[in-house]
Amino acid sequence: MERYRRASQILLRYVSCETRSLSKRPCGSSIAGSQSRIQEQFIREYNTKLRNVLPHSMPRVCTRTVQVQDEDRLSAANTDWMRKYKGSSQLLLLPKTTEEVSKILFYCNSRRLAVVPQGGNTGLVGGSVPVFDEVLINMASMDKIISLDKVNGILTCEAGCILENLNNYLTSEGFIMPLDLGAKGSCQIGGNVSTNAGGLRFIRYGSLHGNILGLEVVLANGTVLDMLGTLRKDNTGYDLKHLFIGSEGSLGIVTKVSILTPAKLLSTNLAFLACNDYLSCQKLLFEAKRELGEVLSAFEFMDSHAIDLVLGHLEGLRNPLPTSSYKFYVLIETTGSDESYDKAKLEAFLLHSMECALVSDGVIAQDISQASTFWRIREGISEASVKLGAVYKYDLSLPVEKLYDIVEEMSQRLGDVAKVVGYGHLGDGNLHLNILTAEYSDDILAKIEPFVYEWTSMHRGSISAEHGLGLMKADKIHYSKSSETVQLMASIKKLLDPNCILNPYKVLPQSVL
Repeated sequence: MERYRRASQILLRYVSCETRSLSKRPCGSSIAGSQSRIQEQFIREYNTKLRNVLPHSMPRVCTRTVQVQDEDRLSAANTDWMRKYKGSSQLLLLPKTTEEVSKILFYCNSRRLAVVPQGGNTGLVGGSVPVFDEVLINMASMDKIISLDKVNGILTCEAGCILENLNNYLTSEGFIMPLDLGAKGSCQIGGNVSTNAGGLRFIRYGSLHGNILGLEVVLANGTVLDMLGTLRKDNTGYDLKHLFIGSEGSLGIVTKVSILTPAKLLSTNLAFLACNDYLSCQKLLFEAKRELGEVLSAFEFMDSHAIDLVLGHLEGLRNPLPTSSYKFYVLIETTGSDESYDKAKLEAFLLHSMECALVSDGVIAQDISQASTFWRIREGISEASVKLGAVYKYDLSLPVEKLYDIVEEMSQRLGDVAKVVGYGHLGDGNLHLNILTAEYSDDILAKIEPFVYEWTSMHRGSISAEHGLGLMKADKIHYSKSSETVQLMASIKKLLDPNCILNPYKVLPQSVL
């Protein structure tokens, strides 16, 4: 036991609520690796002690929990999807029940052992991987569907359920999930809730803040908060579940979710359109909201660089509009209950838009295969972007009329050293700004940041529309939130997690903790 206490003391030198600065390699490629040689030696020594001591000193419930110490699996869990951030955790736990999560957190909190909650590890801001050697708690083994209210469409499930699996289950029962993401085959609903994921259906079904009816959450000290209600209306006191939606695992670990799911409608139509300028895209959005109204379920835009990227680097895809090249492309989906009426409505909208010169060309998907191809083009942009080398990703929320200006300004700012790609959820005012280069470079990063954050702040936008802050933007939160707001957030963090063991270095700057 004395050996373990010494190991704990070593950990406390790296994980606490004290103010510190973390120097990074380009784009934060390896946090632990950028420390001094003395710190690196200390971490290596601690990792050795942790590997030898911690599994044997865990309480009985933790030794029953699946522990992963396979080097390949640990490496994958320590590395984010972009391969920009890499931790050095030596212990990955896979709890199977809320009780196990509770006892693990109670144990870790009593010894001030930092933990990182992890879902599908599909995040883009370094929020789901360790900074140093924190204990990883992956929720993949908690993947049970608990119940479905088939009258009201209320699904209750565990946090480790994969989004696509939930949607497939609901589809067979006549419902769908209110969110849809490109990473749906890997991401978990607990991670979606913890990051307040947006996605492709946001324009129709809104934020998870409006769709989540209840949560079960385990706090840092092991306390289980049972807020797993299924009521549409409950006005008794503070609605605490909203604290945990979007908190990125920094306030508690989500273990169960109840979510309102819409009925699966019979008719879905998809149009792939081309526009010659961004102003036409804006006007097209306005007309779509007015003419398609209640059936509009997605409005996505992509610039020509995004289309070229996907078609050039993903197999089996071709341009739906091959006769000419255009500056912008728009994907419009409608979902309704009358197939012939809905399709006729979309066709009339497309004809009117071409007559008004808002659309230069377009095609409506004729079958499920063609519709899947259209969506594959849009959803494949993120996957294709990492095939060229290095990619700097920014997820911005901006007024629609200003949304593409940052793409053009960034392109002029960087010149030939990088390719700047813009795409995203135009209906939500959400831009995904991707900057592609051969390799990560301090010089290029210095041209991008803080300019991208200052520009966004100047136009009263948000530096994180749906990806969260994670490690990448924790110390940039002041570009979107006032100092008073950040201080209040820090007070909530200190109240719920006084030892700061939950996902340290994420969401909030260390200077306020």
